[in-house]
Amino acid sequence: MAETLGSLCDKLTIVKLKQYHSEDQNRLNSLAVQETNLKEEIDSYLNDALSGKIPANKLTFSANKVFKQEGNEVAEVKGSIGDIVSKLAEVNCLLWHEQEKVYEFEKVPVPEKDKVVKQLAVLNLQRTKCIDEIDNTLKRAIEIK
Repeated sequence: MAETLGSLCDKLTIVKLKQYHSEDQNRLNSLAVQETNLKEEIDSYLNDALSGKIPANKLTFSANKVFKQEGNEVAEVKGSIGDIVSKLAEVNCLLWHEQEKVYEFEKVPVPEKDKVVKQLAVLNLQRTKCIDEIDNTLKRAIEIK
């Protein structure tokens, strides 16, 4: 996958989640390096995008998810890039905690198993929508410039 602002922001929110949930010092040291690298990469990406080094048509890399629309509706994501990154972080937190249930799926009561699987699917669709909208918002802003 080509790196975009959305994909970089997604990676950074996941690194921050891992830092929050980790106590192992070696892992925390490694995550700190990843965090620094991602922040530098985001800054560099934005500088390149704003200076025109990245053509507008390469600022997006739509996921083009193929899924049954009916029953899997996801709300539109709108606002500033900061608003959308915040929503992405929120969705990734929810996704993290829902995924935790799957690691011990045998402990999930049978009547709730379908709900867990459905929630994972919908959260992944929301995550993808946030990533795509970050990229599209940046592209629109650059094209206006």
